[in-house]
Amino acid sequence: MKRLAVLSSVLVLVLATATSALAADGPARVRVVHASPDAPAVDVWVNDAIKAFTNAPFKGITSYAELDAGTYNVKVVPTGATEPVVIEADLDLAAATDYTVVAVGELAKIEPIVLVDDNTLPAASKAHVRFVHASPDAPNVDIAVKDGPVLFENVPFKQAFPYVTVDAGTYDLEVRVHDTGAVVLEVPGLSLADQTVYTVFAMGLAGGEPSLAAVPSVDARPVLLPATGAEGLPAVYPLALLGLGLAMAIASLVLKLRSRQGEIV
Repeated sequence: MKRLAVLSSVLVLVLATATSALAADGPARVRVVHASPDAPAVDVWVNDAIKAFTNAPFKGITSYAELDAGTYNVKVVPTGATEPVVIEADLDLAAATDYTVVAVGELAKIEPIVLVDDNTLPAASKAHVRFVHASPDAPNVDIAVKDGPVLFENVPFKQAFPYVTVDAGTYDLEVRVHDTGAVVLEVPGLSLADQTVYTVFAMGLAGGEPSLAAVPSVDARPVLLPATGAEGLPAVYPLALLGLGLAMAIASLVLKLRSRQGEIV
C-alpha cells in the first residue's frame, strides 16, 4: 500500500505541474470594446492580415481572441472598409495574459485604452467586479451601492479601477458626480453571479445622445462539463478524473502482482 500511495502522490504532482506549465505557456487573449458614442460599427485588423473582429457596434464587447505572445499592430476601421483608420496601436502581448482594448472618446478624438484583465475566479459565494469610465463628457464619478457603500471613488474618464470582491447577489447601483453627489445614472438589478468576474463600462454621453448607460460584461465564470452525469463539475476536473483512473489502474496492477507472488510462494 505504501508503494501505491507513493505512486499516486507522484501522479498527482505530475498532473499539477503539467497543468501549471500549460497555464504559464498559454496564448494571450484579447478582446475589443466599442465605447466611442459617435463612431460607426468597426472591423479590427491585426498586422494588416487578420480580421480579428467584424462589425463591432457601439456598446459591443467582443469575445476573447487568442494570439501568441508578441507585438502586434492593430487597426480599427469602419466595417467593410480599409479607411479611415480610426485607431492604430501596437500591442505587446504577454503569454497567458488577458487584455481588453477599449475604443473611447468621440470619433474626432477616438483613442484606445489597453487594460490587463485578471480573470482569476473568485472564491465561492463571491464575485469580482471593476468599473471603467468610458464616457467622454462625464466628470469624475463615484459608483456606489444605492443606500450603501461606495465601491469606486473619484473615477476619471479613461480610468479603470481595480477589481473589488463582493458577495454574489443582485445590487442596485448609482453613478454619482464625485464633486456634488448628484446621481447621473441608476443601475438597478445588477446581478453578480457566484465565482464570476465582471467589468461594468460607463458609455455614452452625460449631456447628449446616445445617453449615458452602464454596460456590464461577464469576463470569466466557472466552465462546466457537458451534462453527461458529471453536471456542475468545473472543467479542471477531467485531469483529476484522469489521475483517479490512472491511480486505480496502478492499484489493480499492484494487487495482481502481489497475488501472483503469493501463488509462486
